[in-house]
Amino acid sequence: MSTMSPLVASFVAHFGEMGSRWGINRTVGQIYALIYLSPRPLNADDLTEALAFSRSNVSMGLKELQSWRLVRLKHLPGDRREYFEAPSDAWEIFRTLAEERRRREVEPTLTMLRGALMAAPTTDDDRVAQERMQGMHDLIELMMTWFDDVQRMDARTLAQLMKLGAKVGRLLEFTGHLKVAGQRDPE
Repeated sequence: MSTMSPLVASFVAHFGEMGSRWGINRTVGQIYALIYLSPRPLNADDLTEALAFSRSNVSMGLKELQSWRLVRLKHLPGDRREYFEAPSDAWEIFRTLAEERRRREVEPTLTMLRGALMAAPTTDDDRVAQERMQGMHDLIELMMTWFDDVQRMDARTLAQLMKLGAKVGRLLEFTGHLKVAGQRDPE
């Protein structure tokens, strides 16, 4: 692996910084960015050299990326080393990240909420708490139904839907089906 061009180095550095805001460490973000941009699969030695990271940091980062299903293991003929590549399709990456976040964060929350909602409230405070938990549960369930619908769409349809954006809100407003948050019903 040769040294990174300024263009690639800039993206890799930025992705590392953003990674910490997205819940991954800087090293993992940089490893992913370099694999994503690479026109060919990279091995741990390539990554160690290009990023000047320790071999153990690269190995741990690759394991993390594999657990998120963001990189795929690849073997090259005549080479015993493990190589890694990332999908080049941004929509595929988005879908994978969304599925993993759902599995790791949303589903455990729904499981906890379902259990809490099945418990018999023993005080008025518990009843209020359950009402609020029910609202949260219902919202998350609705979002997951929408998420499932979106996951079944092909990338082109999904892009068209996203481009509609506020136009959908204006359509609902025009047809009288949109209520602005915080707006009261006329009495």
